[in-house]
Amino acid sequence: MTPGQVVVVGLGPAGADLMLPAARTAIVRTHRRFVRTSRHPAVAELSRHGLDFESFDARYEEESDLEQVYSSIVATLVSAVSEGGTIAYAVPGNPAVAERTVTLLHEAAKRGEIHLSVIPGLSFADLAWSKLGVDPCAGGRIVDGQRFATDAAGLSGRLLIGQCDTKLVLSDVKLALLEVLGPEAPVTVLARLGLADEFVHDVQLVDLDRVVEPDHLTTLYVDTGKAEVAGEFARLVELMERLRAPGGCPWDAEQTHHSISRYTLEESYEVVEAIEALPIGAPEGGVDSAPDAYAALGDELGDLLCQVVFHSVLAREAGAFTVAEVVTGIHDKLVRRHPHVFGDPGDPMAGATTSDDVMHNWEQIKKHEKATDSLVEGITPGLPSLLYTHKLFRKAASVGLNPGTLDEAIGRIEDAASRLRAGDDPEIALADLLAGAVVAAGARGVDAESVLRGWAARFRERFIRAEGLAADQGTHLGDLDPAGVTALWLQATPT
Repeated sequence: MTPGQVVVVGLGPAGADLMLPAARTAIVRTHRRFVRTSRHPAVAELSRHGLDFESFDARYEEESDLEQVYSSIVATLVSAVSEGGTIAYAVPGNPAVAERTVTLLHEAAKRGEIHLSVIPGLSFADLAWSKLGVDPCAGGRIVDGQRFATDAAGLSGRLLIGQCDTKLVLSDVKLALLEVLGPEAPVTVLARLGLADEFVHDVQLVDLDRVVEPDHLTTLYVDTGKAEVAGEFARLVELMERLRAPGGCPWDAEQTHHSISRYTLEESYEVVEAIEALPIGAPEGGVDSAPDAYAALGDELGDLLCQVVFHSVLAREAGAFTVAEVVTGIHDKLVRRHPHVFGDPGDPMAGATTSDDVMHNWEQIKKHEKATDSLVEGITPGLPSLLYTHKLFRKAASVGLNPGTLDEAIGRIEDAASRLRAGDDPEIALADLLAGAVVAAGARGVDAESVLRGWAARFRERFIRAEGLAADQGTHLGDLDPAGVTALWLQATPT
């Protein structure tokens, strides 16, 4: 059986008046007509003239992702001409521009499943470049907004971004662009070009997904200058989404916020452990002072970042927030909490000149943001005790209740130790001793939790070295007497 013919026609970017005559003629001459989506101004106009279409709009609800939608559409078209005949298949704009189904039809034609002819149309890009006054031959590039993070990676200059039909797409575009442009960078929004209600206006990049209400006729334009859109972070987000999608990783697809919470905690501790392995005072001395330690820290930070992305992808699936909103949220929070850097000079908090002033402002602003009457309500009760106590003391210090100087802290520790030796209540004496240690750590600009973890890490390494020395002697630490263990312990002293 000779395969039938699929005639692909471009509907143009707007109303039927912008269709090419050849495209309209092909539609009139073909008795069975399909359209990828009826959400196009020209479709309604043609229908009023008796030119009706079978729409594939329902496929977008029936299938789980766009690639399956497109594959399903093409399978239907191929089946429709399997016994000969000719059908018309209409697509928005120009069939040669950002139209995945047409690409798949070309592949079907190469396999001999159909005969294919394509009648071009005016592209959304043609109207956009004209409206912008930009010659695409002078460096303009067209990028698919649905895949902006990967398709725009490495590109720079004048970028026209199509298929920006949802706020999620706007968020993804914004996230990728924020890596190379400032939040105030202008982005041109071109909406409903070629129609009576078209409008073109500029917005700041940071507001892109806040103030723009996109639809299927929304296009963006941005000029990055010489800055290349790297997209590393956005590609990581896309990778995680791919792992969660059908056909991805079964383990990743099964996870929930609660099931991966322990990994988030583990990765956080491993980052802290990697930090403790850095020289005191780092980054002073540069990477040459501890290249292996810095390499380990970079690796652990990547693992922790993966957890941030994982939770953000899960939240996006729930319709709660996107990773772009996470990035924007922390950006805006840092701006709010640094009025001495970004605020109005008339703001009383803008005069902070010392670290103590900054911490006081930080706590007051945080209290206002959380609409709470207490500075300490925001401290998570589940924190490790030393860290919890450190945060309590820091909150108290922000309102002038100083927990004490280093000398005063040492005095408390010595007093608690004396009471402990004297047989006083051990719980009270030990609590006072530990609280004094927290104050002493704070007086030195560190927190006791990190200090103790660092000490424990060094103890662990020394213990492993002692075990190795015992093994070199053909024995185990547990087989030695106390004097033998002590001797190996002394030998294992770090150099």
